[in-house]
Amino acid sequence: MLSQLNIAFRPFHKEKPWRNAVMIFLLTTLFYFIGAMLRLVEELSLFWPLNAVMAGIFARYTWLNRLHNYALCYVAMLVYDALTTTWGATSLVINLSNMVFILTVALLIVRDKQRPERRSLPINALRIFNYCLLGALGCALVGAFASVGIDNLTFWPLFADWFSEQFSTGVLILPCVLTLTWPRWVTPFRVEHLLPIAALAISLTASVTIGGAGSLLFPLPALIWCAVRYSLLTTAFLTFLTGALEIILVANGTINIFVASPLQMPRMFSARLGIATMAICPIIVCVSVNAINALMKQVSLRADFDFLTRVYSRSGLYVALGSERNTESRHLTVMLLDIDYFKTINDSFGHECGDRVLTALAQKIQQVVGDSGIVARMGGEEFAVVATTQDPRQGFMLAESIRRAVEATPFHWRQQTLFLTVSIGLSSGTAQSWELTERFNKLLAEADEYLYQSKKAGRNRSSAREYQGPVEAVATDAGEQSV
Repeated sequence: MLSQLNIAFRPFHKEKPWRNAVMIFLLTTLFYFIGAMLRLVEELSLFWPLNAVMAGIFARYTWLNRLHNYALCYVAMLVYDALTTTWGATSLVINLSNMVFILTVALLIVRDKQRPERRSLPINALRIFNYCLLGALGCALVGAFASVGIDNLTFWPLFADWFSEQFSTGVLILPCVLTLTWPRWVTPFRVEHLLPIAALAISLTASVTIGGAGSLLFPLPALIWCAVRYSLLTTAFLTFLTGALEIILVANGTINIFVASPLQMPRMFSARLGIATMAICPIIVCVSVNAINALMKQVSLRADFDFLTRVYSRSGLYVALGSERNTESRHLTVMLLDIDYFKTINDSFGHECGDRVLTALAQKIQQVVGDSGIVARMGGEEFAVVATTQDPRQGFMLAESIRRAVEATPFHWRQQTLFLTVSIGLSSGTAQSWELTERFNKLLAEADEYLYQSKKAGRNRSSAREYQGPVEAVATDAGEQSV
């Protein structure tokens, strides 16, 4: 799904059509002006950013895709031409070519966003490549036809110029517009974070020094490194800067890929297409890496957390213990909890009720334990708690707090009110971080023995080596809980 700008002021708002209309008119005029100014500098005259930017805006904000908004964009172009050129009626067709690109690309991306299987992706790089190709073809056909009488060139050279310009600019700019967010630095800055950018600068220098057609591909490995290390937005921005700079250097003759005049059109046509093709590669890599990371995170969450109760799973508990970084020795209390007569609940009220009871119980245990420990579902109706405590007595008091909180909390199921109890077995001991998992296994085995004793003694009690039966526990606010 395309991300929204994460800033206080949003340029567009679904409930404010007048503000949207003003912003569309102003942005169209602004980027038309930028494109016109770039035309005044020969080396920068190869870019026309307006179409890619506006297509990206209409694609980001799907609710802007209304006929009157597109018409307003077109009118803004005509007004600018009327004030700054003498094209007259020709302006109608030339700006129509701009709208062909904007409409084609925006509507195709919006169609993609409406498909459920593609909503999870920020962008689909290959599809953007194809959509820019289609948009550039339509734009070039109309624009070349309208420009024949203006530039004193025949149709096909004009077609090649329009097509390569729109295609390369679209591929370079659209990913930036579609992924644009307010910049946030989420990790501490380190010098090594700049290594991919340094490699990119070195590869561009090599392109200038060595020259030749192959030099256009020199930055590709560095851009792929950027795609692996940086966010999608950063990768898109660096790719845009690299591609734009290469086009300028080729046009200026700084990167010498030919023998004849640097601005000879057929060769610029080839250079533009080659750079655009190269530019899409790191975007594809970055999108793929993000998708793989998201999938791995999802798989990890499913493996480490119990899907039903939202607490750690048995395997997740071991992962959490194994990743512990506290090097100090500490006192550990391990509890094993079992819901009393849980099979009766399933038999009497159904498995759906049983699932709701497990979820509510897990939440209640987590509420009592808080930040002092972690909760895991070990299987069935059995839960484990691993808590850092001062001594065995404090661990037993925590167990009693859990038991009493569960006992005092009525669980509501449809028209029934259920009062549950749990039996708890616990053990305590000192553990170092390096032996945490091994120590936990021994304490868990001991806690299992005392859980059996709690059940044998009549259930709804806590049992440990030092204690048997209830003690004065820390007061808890049980409240009510619906299942």
